[in-house]
Amino acid sequence: MPDANGLFDPDRVAVVGATDREGSIGRAIMENLEEFTGTVVPVNPSRESVLGYPVAQEIADITEPIDLAVVVVPPDIAVEATRELGEHGVKNVVVITAGFGEAGSEGATREQELKSIAATYDMNLVGPNSLGVMSTPSRMNATFGPSNARPGKLSFMSQSGAFITAVVDWANDQGIGFKDVVSLGNKAVLDESDFVDIWDDDPKTEVILGYLEGIGDGRGFIDVAREVTKETPIVLVKSGRTEAGAQAASSHTGTIAGSERAYEAGLDQAGVLRAENVQELFDYAQILAGQPVPEGNGVAVISNAGGPGVMTTDAIGDSNLEMASFDQETLEGLREALPEGANIYNPVDVIGDADNDRFEAAIDLVLADRNVDAAIVVATPIAVLDYGQLATDIGALQEKHEIPVATALMGGERIDAPARTLRESGIPNYFDPARAVTSLDALLTYRDITRIEYEQPQTFDVDRERVQEILETAAQRSNRLGVEAMGILDAYGIPTPEGKIVETPEAAQEAAESIAGDVVMKIVSPDILHKSDIGGVKVGVSEDGVRDAFEDLITRAKNYQPDAQILGVQVQEMVDLETGTETILGMNRDPQFGPLLLFGLGGIFVEVLEDTTVRVAPVSEREATAMLGEIDSAPLLRGARGREPVDEPALIESIQRLSQLVTDFPAILELDINPLVASPEGVQAVDSRLTVDPDKL
Repeated sequence: MPDANGLFDPDRVAVVGATDREGSIGRAIMENLEEFTGTVVPVNPSRESVLGYPVAQEIADITEPIDLAVVVVPPDIAVEATRELGEHGVKNVVVITAGFGEAGSEGATREQELKSIAATYDMNLVGPNSLGVMSTPSRMNATFGPSNARPGKLSFMSQSGAFITAVVDWANDQGIGFKDVVSLGNKAVLDESDFVDIWDDDPKTEVILGYLEGIGDGRGFIDVAREVTKETPIVLVKSGRTEAGAQAASSHTGTIAGSERAYEAGLDQAGVLRAENVQELFDYAQILAGQPVPEGNGVAVISNAGGPGVMTTDAIGDSNLEMASFDQETLEGLREALPEGANIYNPVDVIGDADNDRFEAAIDLVLADRNVDAAIVVATPIAVLDYGQLATDIGALQEKHEIPVATALMGGERIDAPARTLRESGIPNYFDPARAVTSLDALLTYRDITRIEYEQPQTFDVDRERVQEILETAAQRSNRLGVEAMGILDAYGIPTPEGKIVETPEAAQEAAESIAGDVVMKIVSPDILHKSDIGGVKVGVSEDGVRDAFEDLITRAKNYQPDAQILGVQVQEMVDLETGTETILGMNRDPQFGPLLLFGLGGIFVEVLEDTTVRVAPVSEREATAMLGEIDSAPLLRGARGREPVDEPALIESIQRLSQLVTDFPAILELDINPLVASPEGVQAVDSRLTVDPDKL
């Protein structure tokens, strides 16, 4: 973790490129720093003062230690200024200037220089191409945005500076505050993992928020975030839901497991809550910062309006929450407190003429019930109900019973003041009751995240040398391997049928005679991956038909693709598909997250049904086990409709072994085992194909 002392809590801030010229970024930053409780030191060789601050002509002229420097000069000068700051002992630098990695090869070269300077001087560098940083405890706004953030418990990072200016402006109107705000810019040195780590050690940050367009080191982010989320929730909006990464993939796995699925899997494994939009981001943030996590899943709804109460109940039915069943004591209390005609069961309807006393009594009784783990109060405005008093009562009752509460006090301007009262008690208010439900659901999800005990992946005894040899030999012919990849699986302990690759009819006959029963024969060519499509597979070949089958397979392959490289024919033991279930196990190497494992229903159905689940490797036994239960066809594995259950431990071990294989060999770009036949007796990899990067061997 970087030593971030002085980055968000500096005593002295230097602004390199400070100016009083109207309309300049240097002036905007200086104006924003006027409320800073520390010392501001402008640096400009052509000014004696800026906005009343005495100016240092050069960085070397600064006599007092500088905790944070903000660089806002042209790109070439910014590089040299950063070097001078390093020589001067400055450990925290924000480079506002654009014209680096986002600006072509010349800019990329300058950005590389910044990285080198930061490494040389052990410097925390934010940006370049950054809006800047804020921290409200010291009223430091070292950005060129138009607004200062309100003080609060949320710390926010964004790759988009424009997004920060919009969010801060909106949050100010909503009464939402921040502790720290950082514009990541190009992330030349400090990235999202670093700030997650920094804020984990910050007692004033209760929730970490982020808007990300990409994650550079996905595996590193998972490792950092899953530790942080044990104590501090992380909520992210990830933009760019593109499947472009899958379009160039040649395998089933690569086609199905595109970049968006990599982010879904990676963020889930990191324990991150993913919001679909900005509204959800702050809905989740407010309840996570203000309310305790629920012990169980039971939620109660108290409302003065039947329609909104039913809407809330419907939303709960679509969530992981459950409608709580009240104890008899609670029901008797509600029957006594509410008029005849009121609904005392969950959802509680206190009826449209309920005043504050009736509402308060009902909420108090419900929150006291041992089966209620959370509550949602839904109200519509009526003449006898004082929203301000209701908000005060809800805050006091939540504090009394110490269980999470969300509200949906519906209305227009009349809810502004009550909503502020609720916010001061840490209770979020939503106009739409469904938002209250999804926010409570996020709180419950975070509770589950904190209960996860992460395990180290198991390491198996394997034959790495054999795999290296197979890959190097195959890479000399092609970057794609078909059935010849079966030896790789065997070397890593994934069961494969008995078989052999042969080059002549005579050798095929000899191989078939060594295998009991009929055999399967497949053309072996790195240029023909979809063998079945050209008739390149023959099933149930008897000893008498092996020679003819060999000749036919070779002829079909040559007719289909005359220039195809044909390595021979595989003669393989028959696997009984009737008593087994065809699954697929594969891997696609994602640019950000690395090896992405895929498991699901295989055979001919894989591309049609796409009943699959994914994880970023390496995976533990617990994660591999979870993959089996996540597919829709999981009942087939467990013995649906009288079928005998498959050997699930063998499947789980195969997932772990493949995880180790693709982690050990970064040269493997894609790998499919399809089908991996699972039966009560175990598993067998019937067919496979693999893509390798020779440069990484």
